[in-house]
Amino acid sequence: MGWLAAGDSFEVALVEGRVVARSVTGASPAGQGKGLPAEIRDRPEVHELQRFAEWLERHAAECAAQVDTWMVSSLPVPTVLLAQVWPDEAWQAALRDIVVVGDGPDEVGFLRDADGSGVLRVVNLDGETVRLAPRTVTMPHPVLLADLEELRAFAADLGVTQGVEQIHRATWHKPGVIDPAADRVTEFAGAEYRSWFHLSARVTSLGYKVSGSSATDRIRDGGRTFTAAVGMSDPFTEEKAWTGSLTWSDQDGQRLLPLTEVGPVAWSEGMRMAAALHAGRTVTADGAE
Repeated sequence: MGWLAAGDSFEVALVEGRVVARSVTGASPAGQGKGLPAEIRDRPEVHELQRFAEWLERHAAECAAQVDTWMVSSLPVPTVLLAQVWPDEAWQAALRDIVVVGDGPDEVGFLRDADGSGVLRVVNLDGETVRLAPRTVTMPHPVLLADLEELRAFAADLGVTQGVEQIHRATWHKPGVIDPAADRVTEFAGAEYRSWFHLSARVTSLGYKVSGSSATDRIRDGGRTFTAAVGMSDPFTEEKAWTGSLTWSDQDGQRLLPLTEVGPVAWSEGMRMAAALHAGRTVTADGAE
């Protein structure tokens, strides 16, 4: 983005998400472009750029959230759609180096480009850049990636940094043997917080919702929608707060499901939420909980 005149003595521009100014007078530009002088902070050009910067930030967050939804849900995404959004820097930042899978199990790699014809360039596990042209691709949740450890090692060798957490996302695999009568996980229950406010703030800061007396996350898995819920203590009866058990229910949260019915992605994402809430518990200066 170029520089815009802001009065007779300054120009302003958006640099790395910040509105900065430089003087158009004086012999040396040294030290310019680092801030906003008081005399131009209320200029309309400055306010316009600040609003634009805020929009760009929201747009980038929305792009990342959409890619995260595609990935967590392992939804098929049309390659022509990826080609349409690729020129947008915010979409590129969210999509670049996400692991995509095409028509077959061998069509897997890190996404590097999507051209106007709907052809994708990916780097496969042999380190080769190949072209894929399937009608749709998936961005699998890491718990579904059979080559996850190999992908992680290869990404480290390539110096890959994903804009949306995928291959380094914390995962939990559902146990092979589960009591048919079991309907809850207590592994992360009992995490103590100073207050219900601190606990609810932790929930929302992680991107989850507080619904009634639970922290919740809705997860699409294998064509079904699950609601994972971590219990929260009553804010009206206790000074402190604690997390409860982790459960899963149907889409509307009306029917508690036995653990045997929970899909692998829903299991992993529910455990991820419970573990993150447990990690934010109150810890005293001597390390005691």
